[in-house]
Amino acid sequence: MKIVILDGSAANPGDITWGELERLGELTVYDHTRPDELVDRARDAEICITNKTVFSAEIIEQLPKLKYIGVLATGFNVVDLEACSERGITVTNVPEYSTFATAQMTVALLLELTNHAGLHSDSVRNGDWIRCEQFCYWKKPLTELWNKTAVIIGYGKIGKRVCKIMDALGMNIIAVPHTMPSAKCDGDVRFMTLKEALPLADIISIHCPLTSETREMICKDSIERCKDGVFLINAARGPVINENDVAEALKSGKIAGYAADVVCVEPMLPDNPLKDAPNTIITPHTAWAPKETRVRLIEAASDNLKAFISGSPINVVN
Repeated sequence: MKIVILDGSAANPGDITWGELERLGELTVYDHTRPDELVDRARDAEICITNKTVFSAEIIEQLPKLKYIGVLATGFNVVDLEACSERGITVTNVPEYSTFATAQMTVALLLELTNHAGLHSDSVRNGDWIRCEQFCYWKKPLTELWNKTAVIIGYGKIGKRVCKIMDALGMNIIAVPHTMPSAKCDGDVRFMTLKEALPLADIISIHCPLTSETREMICKDSIERCKDGVFLINAARGPVINENDVAEALKSGKIAGYAADVVCVEPMLPDNPLKDAPNTIITPHTAWAPKETRVRLIEAASDNLKAFISGSPINVVN
């Protein structure tokens, strides 16, 4: 059985093993595959593994031997599921592998917005503390999180984990679930609709999937319902916000700070309005990238393929 990994360097730049995948068939790994290279590289493969390499209906038509596409991620929008179903091609993903790492990144972004550790470390290295007349100084206002209200949009595994961490920091937690439960709370976590929660938020942290309902949910209208000086964190998907509207709100001070691990088009385009927006922190989609998390991802992808080969596929998305 021929297995082809199309963009292996994203998940494994060489610091971990491909593990069980190497034992399940004849494995070929490409670091990166351009669209015009895909058909030639996958033509003889029964199994294709992709992270962000796109399998459109047109591509799938040209791969007659293809039986299985394993997505090395939770999101699977890079694959035309309808075309795969018509051809009898099984598509799987890896759900929930990055829960702990994404929650960790969320809080790292929040603390950078409120404590500016990187800014002050750079300042010290530049000699500002040596030249300072006082024993301490700060370059930007610092924010204490105790007793602030955090609104967590999305109450899945990641959202719940973030709630626990923010609760441990002494914050008041409001969750906005995708489907409102009958109960009004889950322990100390209160449930509200987005419309109810936004005016109460000191911090908004987004952890929902990208759907037609959530696309640009944070836009000019929703921002106007927020307090002046709200902090906004996006560790979900870029298009859940309107980037132009958020950039304008940062310039006006309506949003005090924006921190994100995602943008609408990745890699970031040169004209992205957030690139030079004030009080903005953007990291290059690295929340999922700790070594431990990527090991878990590849192990889960191997389990998916083993289950498919055995005739009992798991984590099927089509």
